[in-house]
Order: sequence, then C-alpha cells, then structure tokens
Amino acid sequence: MGREHWKKIWVGSAGNMVEWFDWFVYASFATYFAGAFFPEGDDTAKLMNTAGIFAVGFFMRPVGGWLLGRVGDRKGRKAALTLTVTLMSASALLIAVAPTYAVAGYGGAAVLLVARLLQGLSVGGEYAASATYLTEASAPGRRGLASSFQYVSMTAGQILGLGLQIVLQRTMSAETLHGWGWRIPFVVGALGAAVVFYLRRNMLETEVYEETADDGVARGDKGTLKALWAHRREAFLVVALTMGGTVAYYTYTTYLTKYLSNSAGLPKQTATLVSFCALIVFACLQPLAGRLSDRIGRRPLLVTFAVGSTLLTVPIMTMLKHAGSFWPALGLSLLALLVVTGYTSINACVKAELFPTGIRALGVALPYAIANALFGGTAEYVALWFKDSGAESGYYWYVAGCAAVSLVVYLTMRETRDIDLGRVGTPAGAPVPPARKADALDSAS
Repeated sequence: MGREHWKKIWVGSAGNMVEWFDWFVYASFATYFAGAFFPEGDDTAKLMNTAGIFAVGFFMRPVGGWLLGRVGDRKGRKAALTLTVTLMSASALLIAVAPTYAVAGYGGAAVLLVARLLQGLSVGGEYAASATYLTEASAPGRRGLASSFQYVSMTAGQILGLGLQIVLQRTMSAETLHGWGWRIPFVVGALGAAVVFYLRRNMLETEVYEETADDGVARGDKGTLKALWAHRREAFLVVALTMGGTVAYYTYTTYLTKYLSNSAGLPKQTATLVSFCALIVFACLQPLAGRLSDRIGRRPLLVTFAVGSTLLTVPIMTMLKHAGSFWPALGLSLLALLVVTGYTSINACVKAELFPTGIRALGVALPYAIANALFGGTAEYVALWFKDSGAESGYYWYVAGCAAVSLVVYLTMRETRDIDLGRVGTPAGAPVPPARKADALDSAS
C-alpha cells in the first residue's frame, strides 16, 4: 500500500484507539470505583451493578449505529468519525467528575449512567465508521490487512488503559486508587479525544465514497432504514456472524482481568499484567491474520475461529480458573486470543464487503450494534450472574454455544475477499467507473 493509504489508516486507527481506551477503562477500573457509587453488598454485587451500567452502554449502541451510520452514508465517513470522538470526549469527562455516593447518593450513579449512554452512542457509530473507512481506504487486495487495524487500534486502546492501570497500581496505594485515583484514566481519555478531534477534522475522505455514483441505492435513500431493509439478508448475516465472535472477544479481554482476580484468585496486579502482556501479542497477530485472509480468503479464518472456540472454550476457562500463577495464566490467555484472532482480524472488512457504498456504514453499524447489545454487552454480566448463582462453568458452555451458532453461518456464507467495493449492489450492465477499472487492474497485477 502507498503512503496515502497508510496515512488514512493511521488517522482512522488513532481515533479508534482513543474511543476504545475510554470504553475499556470503565471495565478495567470498575473494581476500584464500584464501591464509590454502589457502597452496599459484597464485591460481586458491586461489580454486577457497574457491569449492568456497562451493559446499558451497549444497548445504546444500536441507536448510535443508526444515527451515526446514517451520517456516514449521507455526509461521509469523515463527518461520522469526527462526531463519534466528540461524543466520547464528553462522556469520559463526565465520568472523571462524577460525584460519589458519599457526596450525591445515587446521583453519582445517574451521572455514570448518562456518560455510558453517550459512550454507547459514540461507539455504536465508531465501529462502523472506522471499519468502513479502513476497508475503503485500503489498496485493492489489501483490505484484510488494512481493516485488521480496527482491532489493532481497539486493542491498543485497551493496552494503554491496562498499562496506565499497572503504573497507577505501582505508584498509588489501594486506598488512593479507590478514593480518587480511578478518575485519572478518564481525564487522560478526554484529553486524547480532543487531540484526535483535531486529526480527524483534517483527514481525507475515501475515494470509494466520493466516486461511487450508481450502486443501486437511490441518493435520497442513502443511509436509511428503507435501503437497509432492501439488504436485510446481509444485515441478518452480520448479526449471526458477530454473535460468537463478540462474546469470545469480550470474555478474553474486558472480563479476563476480573475473572483471573475474582475466580482464579490471582492478585489484581498479576491479573492486570497477564491481560496486558496477552493483549500486546494479540495486537501483533491482527495484521498477520488480516494479510493471510487477503491470500486465502475470509471464510477459512472465520471457520477456524468458530471451531476452536466451540471446542476449546470450556477447557481453557476451566484451566484458567486453576492457573495459580502468572505464566500458566498468560499461556492459556494467549491460546484463547490466538483462536479469537480468526474473527477479530477480518470481521470489519467482511461486514463492509457485504453492502453497497450508499448503505455500507449503516449496514455495518446497526446489525453489529444489535448483536453487541445482545451478546457482547451482556457477556460480563452473564458471567457474573453464573458466578453469583454458583454455576460459573455454565458461562463457559454459553460462550462455546454462541461460537457454534456462528460456525453454521461461516460454513454457509459466501466468500467476500474479491468483491469490488464500488460495484457491490451495482445494477447489472452498469458501466464500470474509470477509477474502478484502475482498481481492478491493480488488483489483478
């Protein structure tokens, strides 16, 4: 890919990284601020309360997916990406200044809830806008590689969050962290979002969006539910292929630290370090797997993930519970994330490749957000519910079952690697625009 392609990928990824830093530090610092907003009950009950608000953010993601997906299809990918980071900055600032229970009673929890609603709106549109942007901004034959930076940047955001947590754990006492130290990452997130806002104001629009004139979607229907309904088969496909992947991803990322601390009995510092090291390796795997999909196709990687997750989730989670120390926990975490890479590295481009340009952002955003609200956002809460009920192993089977459902979809879906993004949905017999002809020649060469 050329310098201009990499510049677009960098700007799109940098914003995504900050978005997901803010999104994930809520989960990773929940053990420190849960008692500040919900002082009654045992540790698991407090975490369930904060996890419930975490899940509420996911249920706003379909609204954000619809709203910002519409903006992305009608006003451009750049406009949607700029708006998402603005919302995220505001939500991080709200959490940073939210009053505790001792100051405002449950008023602090209400502020926390509003902030999570704003985050849900933002991330609901961010995923689709960045997935669409990265896929369209890449060179022909390199879409898998380019779109893999979706999860590189998402994971980098979490790595930064965990890295900051490790620094704070080693420089602050537990009392300070529980008292006010947990506010620091949200201040950092708000400042980072301001920087990204400036970068995105100067980013370039994708050529595919600017040049595609006739893709089968009427100008007035671009980014509308009417146009999406015309592609309802692809929309339902996005929900089904997301189901297994999002449950597995959130299990081995946002929930992993809590699981190692609460269930496996590892010290919080050790659990955080395991997650931090595993995620660094996970981020490095994404471009390798994305490039592999450009050579052999998307379906082989998706099928490998689903088979591995279906068969290995129960034994991996069972052994993690009895890992006992850093190295066994790290090895098992890496094995789990290696399996998940088959989904995360390419899911962005697979979804974008299903839809024509005029409905691509909304087509990715709304179905994906619905799937995340139903399965990703509730994963942590479901896991804690099983634990609180004394049947924690039931959650392992739940994750494996979701992967099995997605496996059926992967085995029956079409391959999307060689689809021309500018021709998806184009009426039969329509002339190929000059830019698309050049892309086709580049791809063939």
